Amino acid sequence: MAEWYLDNSATTPVLPEAAEKARQLMVEEFGNPSSLHTRGFRARQQVEEARALVAGRLRARPEEVVFTGGGTEGNNLALLGAAQARRRLGDKIVTTAAEHDSVGNAMKELERRGFRVSYVRPDSQGRVDPAALAEEIDEKTVLVSVMLVNNETGALLPVEGLRRVIKRKNAPALLHTDGVQAFGKLDFSPAKLGVDLCTVSAHKIHGPKGVGALYIQKGARVLPQAFGGGQERGLRPGTEGVPLIGAFGEAVRLLPKPAGVLPHIQALRDSLLEGLRGLPGVVVNSPEDGLPYIVNFSVLGLRAETVLHFLAERGVFVSAGSACGRAKPSHVLEAMGLPKERVQSALRASFSRFSAMEDVEALLAGLGEARRVLASAR
Repeated sequence: MAEWYLDNSATTPVLPEAAEKARQLMVEEFGNPSSLHTRGFRARQQVEEARALVAGRLRARPEEVVFTGGGTEGNNLALLGAAQARRRLGDKIVTTAAEHDSVGNAMKELERRGFRVSYVRPDSQGRVDPAALAEEIDEKTVLVSVMLVNNETGALLPVEGLRRVIKRKNAPALLHTDGVQAFGKLDFSPAKLGVDLCTVSAHKIHGPKGVGALYIQKGARVLPQAFGGGQERGLRPGTEGVPLIGAFGEAVRLLPKPAGVLPHIQALRDSLLEGLRGLPGVVVNSPEDGLPYIVNFSVLGLRAETVLHFLAERGVFVSAGSACGRAKPSHVLEAMGLPKERVQSALRASFSRFSAMEDVEALLAGLGEARRVLASAR
């Protein structure tokens, strides 16, 4: 059966070049990068080459890049480590109600540890008002965390400018952004954004699962959350996963410039939106000015899981919100204030640079069939 994959925000297929790099580093260059002999030295070279590639894409210094086990671990290290490091300076944290679960649940843990967390809600389009964020920041704020691109709706959040607000409010806050969905799709650098901490992940850019990176601006202090042999500046101890790190670097090396891919992605999004407008009972939840890689929509009258499985049986793969949500109602759409019917029927289609117009056509045909078959069966 032919397949059309439109769940790239959950994960992307691994590039053959990245898979080959991982194979090479598992089989041929298997040394421990902490070993002092020649094999250890060669493994260390591979780690540092990958670090330089990630840093180059972020326009950062290599020493500002710490490898992690992925976006979730990176977010936890950034948030728990930064809040703990600055606890004597204040007890307030500002974030949004639309963050990924790895941020939202870390915030709940920080609340259990005695921090006060303010959650700024998005509007009905998923946008967050910069003024609402600014209003919450005060002289007791030690951490601000706002994602660059929402993983469920594609909404762009107002990270740029927050550094000026923090300075104006005389807040001792570090600024963190979850850049997982933006990395490789938007041309950004944490330093230019004024960000102290930025999380990225390999498997959203056609690299392997299980590896990511945390940018920590020089001078920003983050306390470790695990303890061991001191690898990765003591912040992510344990023997480095050289094959995964090397494959991550290879995926970064092969990333095209975002501006070169954007017209293709925009054309796919425009075609999908036009087709969705022609389907009865379908409403789009993503903002018009969102990142075009992600389109969130609701098929009113049908539960998301039912439509998802109907499409999957026909070889069309989308998701019902975040893959980490495991079919729970989307906290992002709920925070946007959308009606329960829209939340329960919401699906997400997401593109990569390898997506094709045939993927869009297959999705639209599948949705049209789902409307006819499932609606008549009710």
